[in-house]
Amino acid sequence: MDFQNLFNFLEKLQKNNNKEWMDANRKWYHQVRNDFIAWLDGLDTALAEQDRDYYATPGKKGINRINNNLMFHPNKPVYKDHFGAGLDKAPRSADFYLHIGVAECMLAGGFWRPETKILKNIRGGIDYNGEELMKIINKKSFRKTFGDLYEDEKLTNAPKGFSNDHPHIDLLKNKSFAVVREISKRDVLHPDFDQMVLSTYFEMLPFRRYLNEAAML
Repeated sequence: MDFQNLFNFLEKLQKNNNKEWMDANRKWYHQVRNDFIAWLDGLDTALAEQDRDYYATPGKKGINRINNNLMFHPNKPVYKDHFGAGLDKAPRSADFYLHIGVAECMLAGGFWRPETKILKNIRGGIDYNGEELMKIINKKSFRKTFGDLYEDEKLTNAPKGFSNDHPHIDLLKNKSFAVVREISKRDVLHPDFDQMVLSTYFEMLPFRRYLNEAAML
């Protein structure tokens, strides 16, 4: 995968974020997109070989659209400043997300503001066995890779059905359950980037499995 070409394309796009420029450079866009999909296919194969529970997610299924949704966000640019994709993307589950862009690059996963039923189930899982989640997120290598859980809005008070003196009240107040590994353009261009992606996936896997098991309760 020629990530330098991907960055070059995105940088040009952000300076000319309009349909006219995209139409004139459609061939370049499809070249970059197809290369990214082929790279995702390689990751998909590698992960399927190493994780017996992996949910096959070909690149075309995992990749996100580059167009912003202007219906709900009319003030956003026409096109995003990144290529994004989800792998291990089973329905109603926490996938593994890759984000390669001009402003930021990241490897992430979990649930960002899940629907009410899933959020309720996750909180139920924490109530039942929050110690296991604490053990996962406090593991030294996990902390070194991701730091704390992704910072998002939290409830001010305990969610319905829980008391403020619950031993895991800080976790229960979360509206999102996700982690992010921020990476640099230099990381993406490094020859060992694929290995970084794979190692990050497996470091995150117990966290995602915990959430998925709780979500399916």
